[in-house]
Amino acid sequence: MATKPALTMRQAGQDWLLTCTPRPTDAQRAWDAEELALFTTGAHWLAAEVPLLRSVEIMPRIKARQLGPVLADVATERAWWLLPTDAGDLLDDLRHVTVQPPSWVLKCPPVLYPLNERVWLERPDGSGQLTDPILLGAALGPGGYRRPAEAST
Repeated sequence: MATKPALTMRQAGQDWLLTCTPRPTDAQRAWDAEELALFTTGAHWLAAEVPLLRSVEIMPRIKARQLGPVLADVATERAWWLLPTDAGDLLDDLRHVTVQPPSWVLKCPPVLYPLNERVWLERPDGSGQLTDPILLGAALGPGGYRRPAEAST
């Protein structure tokens, strides 16, 4: 039986995520034990923390091919958008957004399934695609970013 494309993409996303830690075996062991794995920001990406509801509202405003991984915690109603490491202070002026500093620890479930009330709203796809902080900022800002097709309707 052939592997389904969605499952293959999810596995590619999980494989990519494991490259974002110096201890991929520890991450895999945590997942095998039904625990969240620890990933440190800074080397591969930064994490912008945004309220969960606001994140869900703005996700459709960003084109799918420009949307990077977004992790949510249902219990705390928070989401983390993975951004390039050079995002710097581009989001500093936005209320309710905190770009976590390098060396901050993000507890992640596997890409393949949710765990402990954490779920990938947008899964890593294996490409290394991260959300452009300018697009995220525009979507979160006053009036919100609208794709060109939305602007004309």
